[in-house]
Amino acid sequence: MTKQKHNFCLAIEFFRKISSMKQTKILFYSVFSILFLLVGAFAAFSQEDIETVNDSAFENQTRPPVVFFHDTHNENAAIEECNACHHMFEDGKRLDDDDSIGMECSECHCSKMKDSMADLIRVYHLQCGGCHLKQKTGPVMCGECHRKR
Repeated sequence: MTKQKHNFCLAIEFFRKISSMKQTKILFYSVFSILFLLVGAFAAFSQEDIETVNDSAFENQTRPPVVFFHDTHNENAAIEECNACHHMFEDGKRLDDDDSIGMECSECHCSKMKDSMADLIRVYHLQCGGCHLKQKTGPVMCGECHRKR
């Protein structure tokens, strides 16, 4: 093989390697970009899981409403039945096969003339904080739930 032919072969091999390296870089950046977009999409869609515990009965709130990840909370707490939190009562007895999803707590707990805002606040705190204390996990101090955004 002549020296010119040998140099030509080396040049071709060199360009193949460069081309291969460019393809590898393109593949790497493409995969990285797709992963970045997937993570961003996951973060955006996970926002649907955020719930704000708010009640129209609280006209003048002294603290911000409670914001938490509803599904994550229930998974971590092993809550399987909605009525564990969204309970219903009839004639003073808890109904095991019914729930109050879609209702504000004030619809039942502030429906009597003798009920006050303090009673409604107490009900919320007993329901959430009481469970946290009983389970010995979860926030119980004011600022742990009522956080400024």
